[in-house]
Amino acid sequence: MNVQAMPMHRFIDHRGSLVQPLPSWADLATLRDFYRDMVLTRAYDLKAVALQRTGKLGTYPSHLGSEAIGISIGHALLASDVFIPYYRDLPAMWKRGIGMEKNLQYWGGDERGSDFSTNGSLSRDLPFCVPIATQCTHAVGVAAALKIQGYHQAALVTCGDGATSKGDFLESLNCAGAWNIPLVFVINNNQWAISVPRSLQCGAELLSDKAEGAGIEGITVDGNDVVAMYDVIKDKLHKARIGKGATLIEAISYRLSDHTTADDASRYRSDDELKQAWDYEPLTRLRTFLTQHSAWSDKEQNEWDEHCKQQIQAAVDKYQSMTPQPPEAAFDTLFETLDDDLQRQRDMIINKAMRMQGEHYG
Repeated sequence: MNVQAMPMHRFIDHRGSLVQPLPSWADLATLRDFYRDMVLTRAYDLKAVALQRTGKLGTYPSHLGSEAIGISIGHALLASDVFIPYYRDLPAMWKRGIGMEKNLQYWGGDERGSDFSTNGSLSRDLPFCVPIATQCTHAVGVAAALKIQGYHQAALVTCGDGATSKGDFLESLNCAGAWNIPLVFVINNNQWAISVPRSLQCGAELLSDKAEGAGIEGITVDGNDVVAMYDVIKDKLHKARIGKGATLIEAISYRLSDHTTADDASRYRSDDELKQAWDYEPLTRLRTFLTQHSAWSDKEQNEWDEHCKQQIQAAVDKYQSMTPQPPEAAFDTLFETLDDDLQRQRDMIINKAMRMQGEHYG
């Protein structure tokens, strides 16, 4: 199947050319902001992979190729909305105000990377979810609460294409339709669920077709076109806030990286496929469009690249200068109360750490 030939919502194609007139909000200044954000988050991604390769970060899931999806989400959500992310969502979380050092903490094994309590209204956003599709059930609960409490707010949850085959996703979709809750689902259909290709994941042509069974609206969007992504997400979040129900958005993208830094995608996908996918990636097409309209230059690119480098290094320095958590933090952040067995385990960890510290300084 030629993925790019599928019917989908799109404004700018992979050559940087318009396929339909831009929406009224999409002025050049706004698109420049989108582009800068995507460049920054891609540069961060490359740095995070480098940190993992040098032993300064744990296993890390790259978002290479999905920047347009995340930045669109981050721009479209209001501060009063609630974001329920999955593990490949640094761009959206960063745009929501979660510092890059938080992301580094999380993938560095520090429980404080999931603590957003100092982020004001954004403290309601949920942290990364690694188990597949379980965040969708959480999102249903959040959206149902917003409706019951009478708030004109929306929740947005993300997942990968593989998650759409899980019962958690399908049950959540069904609840969203039956309960008419203010929830937007965004599927990052990056064509690979680890080593399982999209062609083996589901027999339907479009994953957005799954919305029909739940009685909600479904739409497929070019996930490499930031204009199309933002346009649809903004509209469907507004629809949710005014009580018009849930929407399922399928964003067609491609995972340009390995599944995580613990994966080797060359074992299951061809070099030709990956090379072709790079022709459709989101940054080049928007830069081409901006350049053609005299809204971006090589000089600006070089200056922005240097700015990104400095901002990312500042986040890395902040992360590396943090005092490590004590080992018992794994208990303290996971459990509200400890039974006798857990308390005994916690005490054993503390005693072992103290002995090791004594031997080190002895």
